[in-house]
Amino acid sequence: MPRAPVLQRVEESLGLLQHLDREDLQLVREVLSTIISGQELDLRRFADVSTDRPTSMRMAGSKLEKLPNQVVALQTESELDDYTYRVAGCVGEFWTKICRAHVFTEARADDRSLLTNAARFGKGLQLVNILRDIPEDLRRGRCYLPSERLANCGLKPEDLFKPSNETKLRPLYRHYLDLATSHLAAGWNYTNELPRRCIRVRLACAWPILIGIRTLDLLRSANVLDADQRVKVSRPEVRSILIQSVLRYPFANAWRELGRSASGK
Repeated sequence: MPRAPVLQRVEESLGLLQHLDREDLQLVREVLSTIISGQELDLRRFADVSTDRPTSMRMAGSKLEKLPNQVVALQTESELDDYTYRVAGCVGEFWTKICRAHVFTEARADDRSLLTNAARFGKGLQLVNILRDIPEDLRRGRCYLPSERLANCGLKPEDLFKPSNETKLRPLYRHYLDLATSHLAAGWNYTNELPRRCIRVRLACAWPILIGIRTLDLLRSANVLDADQRVKVSRPEVRSILIQSVLRYPFANAWRELGRSASGK
């Protein structure tokens, strides 16, 4: 039997919330409030570049495409950090609080460190998406790279339609690749702070980190402005990452080596 789309099961999903403990329900409300505030901010910020705005035919990569006449960008570095927190960093915190309440309640752990690294974990994953999806976002009239940082490179958001501008963008782009790597390193530290007996939780954290690390490696040698060369980790590589993580898990040193490129250790 085919599954109904999520939006068709909203009432059912909301009904399930009533079965949660009061503490869990409060955590769900808090994280949803933060995520929704980020989505609302996105809608307001990019209201002027909705799909019914005028477009023009322009070259993008090797193709003549219909592209938006206006691209709206985030303004500052702090706006980017706030965005990645609202849509992903807060989820890391939520995950940690839920696990702390139900999975490793008695484990000795530094909760402050866990929450800090959890937020960076989420922000790192979102930043990987942003850095990979620049051409796609531009075609929707959106640029998540701050305009003030682009201006320092002598670029405007609209200039990113041209793959030839990748050289000018590269120093700034490398900065964000390094930032994403640093965030994923915090995520890897977070994963290794969790009790070793929580195998499934640790693997659930490790997989997106390791795939994110590989994605960043590919982005470092790609022209990310070229829409014809979308970077994506192949299925065989993903399968290899999953298998290697399971096989190495019983061996602490071999397991930690998996995240070496993120943690710098």
